[in-house]
Amino acid sequence: MTPGSDGWADMGWKWTDVDDVRRRLDEGADPERWGGGRPLHRAAVFGSPQVVAELAGRVADVDALENGVTALWEAVVSGKPHNARALAAAGADPWRPSIGGWSPGRLSLAGPTPDLFPVAEGAGLTDTERAAAQEGRRLTAALGRFHYEGTGLACVAGIDAAEAVRRLEAAPVADGIVDEVLEDPYGYDMDQTLQIVGVTTVPGGCVVTQPWGYAPQMPGVLTRLSAGTVCYGLYANPKSGNQGSIARHGTVEGWDLHPGGGPDENDTAEEVLSSYLYHYNAVAYSCAFAGLRPTDSRAVAGPPDVWVKLPRRDYWSH
Repeated sequence: MTPGSDGWADMGWKWTDVDDVRRRLDEGADPERWGGGRPLHRAAVFGSPQVVAELAGRVADVDALENGVTALWEAVVSGKPHNARALAAAGADPWRPSIGGWSPGRLSLAGPTPDLFPVAEGAGLTDTERAAAQEGRRLTAALGRFHYEGTGLACVAGIDAAEAVRRLEAAPVADGIVDEVLEDPYGYDMDQTLQIVGVTTVPGGCVVTQPWGYAPQMPGVLTRLSAGTVCYGLYANPKSGNQGSIARHGTVEGWDLHPGGGPDENDTAEEVLSSYLYHYNAVAYSCAFAGLRPTDSRAVAGPPDVWVKLPRRDYWSH
């Protein structure tokens, strides 16, 4: 190992080769330090159970924190049950309180592997949490998997498509025009297509969508849609990832959020649960935030109930 090195040079995402990791450790690699954080946390998300077990046996504290959470928390949130079991076998505490008062073990009860750990007495979910977890499973299954990169949408609680169109003062668009745009949306100048959005009624409210752009999440759209209610906007930016926003009662409350990105250190208990249930699924997170309960992906993936054209106005100064 070179002087000043932590022994993990060129590891990148390669935390699955236990022989390589063991060799590095035997040659002096630091089990407590990697250039981007703690090796055990990295392996909990990107590694194999064998690598996790090897590292767990070399660290001073298997429950050491990075960004406020343990490696076991990271394994549970990232959906790596085999790594979580390896950590528990090495002595990690599934019931140690973490973000929002949740422990890794209690959080796992809401996920796809509720039998991950023996349940501690009194550590079960509340009826409200159990209902949220059940809806999370239903919603993600109903939406399924589909390509939505480049899509903008606004999930609006409590109003239908007709009311959304009225609030936006939008006018119907001929199907032929939309068909031409859909054939090659990026072949048009954005000025020609930005005003066109789809609107669909779903249980709990409606969805405004644009498969090729960010229009539904523009502040002036969100504020009009959210009068007397709440709205969650999403733009799946191809360059920088999912960008979320919240508008309530005509005011934008949150901007540059990261739906589907997993729990953050300062999240409330409710936010932690939602972020866990919809980790890696920004569309489902956006729908759930607004209390929408779509039965399929049509409101986002199309075709919508109606295509409309927004009037030209400044949508960035509200």
